[in-house]
Amino acid sequence: MSEVEAKKTQESLQDRLAQVVDLLQRQRIVESLAHRQEGQHNELVENLVHRQNLVELQRKLDDLHSADVAYILEALPLEERLTVWQLVKAERDGDILLEVSDSVRETLLADMDDHEILAAAKEMDADELADLASELPRDVVHELMETLDAQQRERVRSALSYEDEQVGALMDFEMVTIREDVSLEVVLRYLRRLKELPGHTDKLFVVDSDGILKGVLPIKRLLVNDPDKQVADIMASDTVSFHPDEDGYEAAQAFERYDLISAPVVDKHGKLIGRLTIDVMVDLIREESESEALRTAGLREEEDIFASVWRSLRNRWSWLAINLITAFMASRVIGLFEGSIEKLVALAALMPIVAGIGGNSGNQTITMIVRAMALDQVSHGNGNTKRLMRKELGVALVNGVVWGGVIGVVAYLLYGSWSLGVVMTAAMTLNLLLAAFMGVSIPMALARFGRDPAMGASVMITAVTDSGGFFIFLGLATVFLM
Repeated sequence: MSEVEAKKTQESLQDRLAQVVDLLQRQRIVESLAHRQEGQHNELVENLVHRQNLVELQRKLDDLHSADVAYILEALPLEERLTVWQLVKAERDGDILLEVSDSVRETLLADMDDHEILAAAKEMDADELADLASELPRDVVHELMETLDAQQRERVRSALSYEDEQVGALMDFEMVTIREDVSLEVVLRYLRRLKELPGHTDKLFVVDSDGILKGVLPIKRLLVNDPDKQVADIMASDTVSFHPDEDGYEAAQAFERYDLISAPVVDKHGKLIGRLTIDVMVDLIREESESEALRTAGLREEEDIFASVWRSLRNRWSWLAINLITAFMASRVIGLFEGSIEKLVALAALMPIVAGIGGNSGNQTITMIVRAMALDQVSHGNGNTKRLMRKELGVALVNGVVWGGVIGVVAYLLYGSWSLGVVMTAAMTLNLLLAAFMGVSIPMALARFGRDPAMGASVMITAVTDSGGFFIFLGLATVFLM
């Protein structure tokens, strides 16, 4: 899709969201006016207008893709979200539940009774059921498993046996398998008998009589080769495959690296047990990016933007408490130099610059390091760490001298003191060096102790550069200017 087409699609989605919001607002206004009016036909008029608005709203929802309905639900406050959710056709519930974020899905499931949840879940494939099972009531899951055939039940149990981020939990069981000792004409006749191909089918999986993966037959090879040729003659035997206990993010990186659309999943004996598809990998990458951004800011989990005050507080309070402690420590550092600040008021105006630039520089370094660690380009166990540290310190030194020099000249022009300008330059340079050192050290230390390198890294680097920046600047000023 071109950039222009993508923009048009997004604009159309925004327009439809605006239309849904407008209908909901119109409904509230009409209901409010109807309640104020008196007369025997008041209730009849109110019900008629209410029904007309809901019919129009439902018609708009029916025209939208499930992913677009999910987007609209996520963008609405809880009361309006549930109003829209009630208008969604029952047969679409399952698809939409899989598209919405975890936090929004929780609010939708809470509004459904067991019968509605069971009806929605029955429309899902085994891998989709496994994704949703942990969020469903236990008795609903038990009843749902009873309705599945033996193969589907085994598939669900297999997917549930893996961690959420492992390949086994992400794989799809719908795929087309063929034998290597048949002709392409036989394969084509077989495909024509199928009602439809599974989504993202770019290749067929070649297996032997025991289900062992022998290779893959890309659809494009099937279409352009002589129908009389054997599958074994044109199949690719060096395909990229995955094991169910592998990390899903590593699989996603392989999809990006090799431009994959689908890939087989095999057990330790080489038996084909499922496949990975590009749509699941894209979702995984997006979710990981969002989670990393949240963790960097100290948020423990994805948060519904319209969640209750109490739930939002529980998600945010821990790192805010830590931030309060670090802010208090920074204030005590300033308190150590009250006498210096009283003698030279310019220090109070200039010290936030040193701390702010240090914090920004440190966050840049942390972002680069966390990204490199996510891509396995660097870790605390390989030899790249020292080289990376030297590089970041070099960048910080140059930035400190250049931009510290600029602010030093500004300080001289403002306050007429060349010594204040020199102190400003030195403080800026030292704090940027501190920011670079901690920007590398913090995620490495977190990883060494088995913690997420991104978790609260932004909060910690800001605390260090604030306290360190104040101490360096005010300390140098006390020594050389007082």
